[in-house]
Amino acid sequence: MRNVIKECVTFVHHWNETLFSFKTTRQKSFTFESGQFVMIGLELAGKPIMRAYSIASANYADELEFFSIKVPDGALTSELQKIKAGDEVMLTTRAAGTLVAGYLQPGKNLYLLSTGTGLAPFMSVIQDPNIYDQFDKIILVHGVRWASELAYQQEIEVGLPNNPFFGDIVQEKLLYYPTVTREPYQYNSLKTSDGMRDHEGRITDLLLSNKLTNDLNLADISPDNDRFMLCGNDAMLKDLAAILDAKGFSKANSRSQGHYVIEQAFIEK
Repeated sequence: MRNVIKECVTFVHHWNETLFSFKTTRQKSFTFESGQFVMIGLELAGKPIMRAYSIASANYADELEFFSIKVPDGALTSELQKIKAGDEVMLTTRAAGTLVAGYLQPGKNLYLLSTGTGLAPFMSVIQDPNIYDQFDKIILVHGVRWASELAYQQEIEVGLPNNPFFGDIVQEKLLYYPTVTREPYQYNSLKTSDGMRDHEGRITDLLLSNKLTNDLNLADISPDNDRFMLCGNDAMLKDLAAILDAKGFSKANSRSQGHYVIEQAFIEK
């Protein structure tokens, strides 16, 4: 296939029975912006099966990292979940996507709202020092069903704040807000005067009730100050877009910057 290369798998990690991540080699000529995606695939039954995957690694990293669900009967993931170090996967040679900060108008706070594997592009974003230069606060929200699905939590809470190159700015600006919907979850990223604060809820509910901003000691969201990047399941994206529209936020498109941006390639037509 044209514009497709093969990269070698260097690392595989299974977070639980439904989620895994993997790293591959990266050609020096391959470039991407934080938040973009590529098509990944395997040759199955004599033909390539390709799907869009956001890049989870930093745009300066030597390897590429991806975060995936496991679908037992999925055309690609039923086989992709079996890969191991030393195997090869196919990648398109050019990254693409609208989920990049350049589509946003300048603002004070950047909210990264994700569900499930929608966290992947934001892992790249929060490893980008240039993003921290553009905003006072970066608020990463990861909504999942079960606590075991809170992938990359150790990296977010410990690894990045201790990064030798930009850990100090991460400590100053990054706020991490994990939320679980199907079981009680101790929200241990924040300590309050009365101890730890419990919560569970959907991102839409947390945003509408102002619980999200209250928990983080931030002002209520407003188009004057706040910008949003959204990535997750289609229903969540539509609900969040409706909430933001009702509050006066504008959606970015290919022709003009806006207050929030969605990866158009992942929206079901």
